[in-house]
Amino acid sequence: MASNKKLFQRAQKVIPGGVNSPVRAFKSVNLDPLFISSAKGCTIQDVEGNTFIDFVGSWGPMIVGHANEEVLEAIRETASRGTSFGAPTAIEIDLAEKIIAMVPSVEMVRMVNSGTEATMSAIRLARGFTQREHIIKFEGCYHGHGDSFLIKAGSGALTMGEPDSLGVPRSVAQNTLTARFNDISSVQALFEHNVGQVAAVIVEPIAGNMGVVPPADGFLKGLRDLCTQHGSLLIFDEVMTGFRVHPGCAQTLYGVMPDLTTMGKVIGGGLPAAAYGGKKEIMAHVAPTGQVYQAGTLSGNPLAVAAGLKTLEIISRPGFFESLNQKAVTFFENANTYLKEKQLPLSLNYVNSMGCLFFKQGGVKNFKEAFLSDTKRFARYFEEMLLQGIYLAPSQFEAAFISSAHTQDDLDIAFDKMKKALEKILR
Repeated sequence: MASNKKLFQRAQKVIPGGVNSPVRAFKSVNLDPLFISSAKGCTIQDVEGNTFIDFVGSWGPMIVGHANEEVLEAIRETASRGTSFGAPTAIEIDLAEKIIAMVPSVEMVRMVNSGTEATMSAIRLARGFTQREHIIKFEGCYHGHGDSFLIKAGSGALTMGEPDSLGVPRSVAQNTLTARFNDISSVQALFEHNVGQVAAVIVEPIAGNMGVVPPADGFLKGLRDLCTQHGSLLIFDEVMTGFRVHPGCAQTLYGVMPDLTTMGKVIGGGLPAAAYGGKKEIMAHVAPTGQVYQAGTLSGNPLAVAAGLKTLEIISRPGFFESLNQKAVTFFENANTYLKEKQLPLSLNYVNSMGCLFFKQGGVKNFKEAFLSDTKRFARYFEEMLLQGIYLAPSQFEAAFISSAHTQDDLDIAFDKMKKALEKILR
């Protein structure tokens, strides 16, 4: 039998860091990664035969659980006719129509292959449509690894951005302005300092990459108002929240309509798929009808489209979200009650079926507060949970996801394991 350790040693010889995405390396929890061999429902199994209740869900897409039979059948049936054509297919239209029917701000949509591709394309479109170059993003919000997004704030609140990764040109970074999440005054100051230069504001309506941080009351509406006032586009990055917190995405949950929306994860049903969409007058600027160029050989791949369409059909059924959110919110509320009763130095944020336990007292409403979390203590908690058969994201700054495949028994077990782990590390 292969072992996780031996596979990781092999992988490091041929793959940078032994992984194909950095967070998988488990570096922040001081462990070697698990190599997964299979998954079903809400459980995953590693190559050593260990089974875990999974709260990662492939980082969000598996809202109907792993290896859902209806999704698998859709993939099998589609694959029997071919896996890729590089030409239009009818099912692409079906998925586009489904997305447009579910998301109120989207009138036209373009399929791509990843969330990064969707956000990069949306930013290019915003710049092309407005004929402006600057964008505003937020500390702690992640929009993929495009050059325009790997930017940290400058030394002052109104300075241009600085590259946050080698390989990002300073000339690109200078077109990215960074504001504070849940602080509308910081956004207003950037607009006032860059009058007529801001093409778009891009934001995760619920931050999910500094842990889960919901928007403060009025924050999203404030962004909408500022963008309208200054002639800039508002882009909601719903790669994580899209079809996860509400069938109409976070924008429907909060009643604020962006100009462009990026989507991913759930719309691929576990296969590589993403999209960006919005008003027809804006989307019409995308090639071949417009002059904003974007293309992709595998965009709209029939297998990914089939998996995504079936997933959206499942979550659109009556009662799906009511059932999922009821058990998820109950789980998070019970956990919050426990933390408060025991007066533990922790904070819990959640929105419907996604949540995050912060190893920090006093709540978390922005990146600065999230960054104060005790990551060493989180690493101990992660290891304790893993030893007890609970698989969490190997980072303090990631979300936990609950799927329709999690039963009440699964959640009760996880809650009990959580209490035991916390009691051990917080003694």
